[in-house]
Amino acid sequence: MEKDILSDFLNLEKLKVLKYKHFKNHTEIDVEVERTEQICPICSEVTNWIQSRRTQKIRDVNFGDKKTYLILHKKRYKCKHCGKTFMEENKVLNTYQRMTTRLVNEILLKLESERSFTSIAKDYNISVNTVIRLFDKIQYPEATLEDIEVLSIDEFKGNTGGEKYNCIITCPKTRQVLDILPTRKYNDLANYFKNKNREDIKYFVSDMWQPYKELGKVFFKDAILIVDKYHWIRLVIWAFENVRKEEQKKFYKKYRRYFKKSKRLLTKRYEFLNDEEKRQVDIMLYKSDNILLAHSLKEEFLELLDIENIAEAIKLMKKWILSAQESGLKAFEKCANTIIKWSKGILNSFEEPYTNGFTEGCNNKIKVLKRNAYGYRNFKRFRNRILHMFAYKTRLTNNN
Repeated sequence: MEKDILSDFLNLEKLKVLKYKHFKNHTEIDVEVERTEQICPICSEVTNWIQSRRTQKIRDVNFGDKKTYLILHKKRYKCKHCGKTFMEENKVLNTYQRMTTRLVNEILLKLESERSFTSIAKDYNISVNTVIRLFDKIQYPEATLEDIEVLSIDEFKGNTGGEKYNCIITCPKTRQVLDILPTRKYNDLANYFKNKNREDIKYFVSDMWQPYKELGKVFFKDAILIVDKYHWIRLVIWAFENVRKEEQKKFYKKYRRYFKKSKRLLTKRYEFLNDEEKRQVDIMLYKSDNILLAHSLKEEFLELLDIENIAEAIKLMKKWILSAQESGLKAFEKCANTIIKWSKGILNSFEEPYTNGFTEGCNNKIKVLKRNAYGYRNFKRFRNRILHMFAYKTRLTNNN
C-alpha cells in the first residue's frame, strides 16, 4: 500500500519502487528504471543484455517535511553486435548531477519569486552554494528589441557592480522585462542601443532624466517620446511641498506640527476631500497667503488630469505656466521652466496610453528581492536573477 503511495508521489516515467526506508530526518527509496530494450548509440542495434549494475544516491524533492533520497539502481547494457557498453537512459537524473531533474526544476521555479538563495536553500536543507551553482547555469542573453513597439526605460537603486543606479528596460504593451543594464549613464546606454534593431519601436517612455531625453532624440528619432505622467505631476506636488515647508517655518511650534501632520490633506485634490477635510484645509489656507496661492496653482494644474483633448491641454498648460511664472513663488517658477523644457513629452502623454507604471511595479519587486538578499555584489548574477524573476511573463506572452 505504502509502496503504491510512493510510486504515485514519485510520478516519474518508467520508474519502479523496489523498497523504502524511513529514518528520523530523511527517507530513502530504492528505485530502478523498468527494464526495456535499448538502442546502441554506436550501431543502433537493439539489445537487452545487462553488462553490470550499480547504485547511486541522489537527492529528490522533499517527502512531507523530510529530505528524500532516491537510491537509483542503474543498469549498464552491452551491445552484442559491436560490443559497446552504455548506461540506460533515464529522465530522473541529468549527467554529472546528484539531484533529480525535478528537484532542480523546482528550485529554479522558486527562484522566480523575490526570495533569497539562502531562504530557498533552507527549504531543501542544501547549501546556499549549491542553489547558486544551479542558478548560475541559467544565462539570459541581451534583448534584441525586435517586434517591440513600446520601450520604457527607468533606473533603480541597485548598488551593484560598482554603480549606485542600474537601469531597467521594459515593454509596457506586452508587460515584459527586456533587459537590465549596469548603469544609467548616457555613454553606456548609447553603446547598448547603437547596435540594436530599433526600427519597430514606435513609443519611447521615460521619466525626466536628461540622458533619457537625449537618448530618445538620437536613437529613437522616429518614435513618439512620452514623459511618464507620474513624474510631471510629482513636479508640481514637490513645488507645493517646498512652499508649505518654507511657510510653516514661520509658524509657532503648534501650527508647524499641525501643518506637517496634515500635509496629506493639502496635497490631495480638493474635490476628493470630504466636508470635514475641506474645512480643515480651508483653515490652514487661511493662515498663509503663499500656501493659499501655491494650493491654488496645484489645484489648477491637476485639472489637466481630467483633459483628454491635447488642444485643451495645451491651452490650459500655457495659462498655468504664465500664472506660475508670475506667482512670485520660486518653487513654482522653477517648476514652470522644467515643464516648458519637457513640454513635448508631457503633451504626448495626453494622447498616448503608455506610462512607466509597469516599469515602476517591476522596480518595487526588484527592491524586495534586493532587501531579502541584503544586496547583490555580482551584477551579472543580479541581472540574471531579475530576468529570471520576470521570465514567466515572457512565457505567458509567447503562449498567447
